[in-house]
Amino acid sequence: MTEYRIEEDSLGEVKVASNVYWGAQTQRAVDNFPITGLRQYEAFIWGMAVIKRCAAEVNNGLALMHDVEIGEQILTGSAITEAIMDAADEVIDGRWDDQFVVDPIQAGAGTSHNMNVNEVISSRANELLGFGLTSSVKPVHPNDHVNMAQSTNDTIPTAIRLGCLWRLDEMLDTLDGLVNSLRDKANAFDDVVKSGRTHLQDAVPVRLGQEFNAYARAVERDRGKIKDNAEGLRRLGIGGTATGSGLNAHPEYHGRMITSLIRLTGLELVESDDLFETMQSMADMVHFSGSLRTLAQDLIRIANDFRLLSSGPSTGLDEIHLPAVQPGSSIMPGKVNPVMAEMLNMAMFQVMGNDVTIALAGQAGQLELNVMMPIIGYNLFQSMDIIINAVDTFTHKCVRGISANRQKAELWLAKNAILVTAINPVIGYAKGAEVVKEAMRTGRTVREVVVDLGFLSVEDADRLLDVRSMTDGGI
Repeated sequence: MTEYRIEEDSLGEVKVASNVYWGAQTQRAVDNFPITGLRQYEAFIWGMAVIKRCAAEVNNGLALMHDVEIGEQILTGSAITEAIMDAADEVIDGRWDDQFVVDPIQAGAGTSHNMNVNEVISSRANELLGFGLTSSVKPVHPNDHVNMAQSTNDTIPTAIRLGCLWRLDEMLDTLDGLVNSLRDKANAFDDVVKSGRTHLQDAVPVRLGQEFNAYARAVERDRGKIKDNAEGLRRLGIGGTATGSGLNAHPEYHGRMITSLIRLTGLELVESDDLFETMQSMADMVHFSGSLRTLAQDLIRIANDFRLLSSGPSTGLDEIHLPAVQPGSSIMPGKVNPVMAEMLNMAMFQVMGNDVTIALAGQAGQLELNVMMPIIGYNLFQSMDIIINAVDTFTHKCVRGISANRQKAELWLAKNAILVTAINPVIGYAKGAEVVKEAMRTGRTVREVVVDLGFLSVEDADRLLDVRSMTDGGI
């Protein structure tokens, strides 16, 4: 049987398992919100712990962390501060991830999240000071000490910003890996001339390398948008406390917190120029999510192109071969599916769905606070996690192993009557249309028809219908 201890909050007593570090308010949230069974992402836990550590340091530096009497013993404010910082360091290192148990869909604003962190750090700090989980003496208080000069309303949005910035470079590096792999394929496929397609119909020739270079460029541009849109996340509103006024925080607290956070995290951070606005508005998060959505729609498009270009193989385009990573059917032997492209599609659908939720939550704030912050944070962290994992997998298990089917690409191009476009400036549009109709009716090539109809000499036909030169443009 599970053993319990009794914890108290402002509503009364609560039974809490004797071996966990959270307290009464966390337990109430666990009991109240059995919604998804999901847990917070590491980026959020890290961001909250970083805030708690810096706050303890800053408040002690402002002489606000007072001594506590325990019988005849005096526990100094500095000792309490050190214990909080040590406990927070352990959380930052991921040691206590299993103690953060509040469902992402819970009471508005994230008070339960904030108290989960306060209670875990205070319990661990007390333990470090010699007062175990079941001790009746608990000198470090989750509200009075760990949450000093803070409110859920400024810690949660600050943690969201910090968590996104914490994983930003990892996500940008992952996108760089995809860009580089696509560009490598562009170079390898540059001499493969194939039929272009618009409206999914035959069009003038392109090089397979040109197609892949365009994919690389699109992802590269999306990466730039993400990096640019992350700049707004660097402006922190910590110190605004409940409404943006900074009530219960020292006048120097905000500035000192930014300095401490920069030193601890190594991130580029700036003070908010309006704590009220930074608390009211989730626009920076919505803006950042929008850049993830833009990337997602481009990756969906690229994945769909891969599926089309590799379709068949006997009855499709079959111009590229994707790596075979698993059998494709439980009933059809030998079938191999474009599973990595399909995976990327589904992953990016989720990112786009998350963005819709973030946009709706972003506009749902009222007056001094947006209470939908928990779902904004969770979806942002999930989107980043999905992008990092899905793009890295797609790069390594799909893009790097793609090969070109030169024979099939050249076969389709040879049958493409739209090659006549290149000789329009010489024979005119009307004669060009006549050539196309005849070529499609007889199954002959454009070169054969244009010579037979007397529109061009053999020499001019060979010169003007050089498919490689068509891919370079010009008249």
